[in-house]
Amino acid sequence: QVQLGESGGGLVQPGGSLRLSCVASGTFFSTYIMRWYRQGPGTERELVARITRDGIANYADSVKGRFTISRDNTKNTLYLEMNSLKPEDTAVYYCNAIVGVQNYWGQGTKVTVSS
Repeated sequence: QVQLGESGGGLVQPGGSLRLSCVASGTFFSTYIMRWYRQGPGTERELVARITRDGIANYADSVKGRFTISRDNTKNTLYLEMNSLKPEDTAVYYCNAIVGVQNYWGQGTKVTVSS
């Protein structure tokens, strides 16, 4: 069983920045494939970014060049650095871990981009 806890969400103006964090339980964090998803108002949950065990990152086209996913295996923590935020980035952001054939989710952290 893996527990995930996100933090760092909040209200930010367009063009601003936020850094989300996700702390994972367990002793094998470095082996997990980690992902950030988001779900905006009235929309389906979508994949934002993914990082492999080796640190290879992939991004949705909508965030490429603005968001950066990273991980600190010594702290069991996943990050999402978000820059040049737009109103359409408003969503609840979820941390996801793939452990073998299991998927684990955090409770989400809300990001609102508005002036």
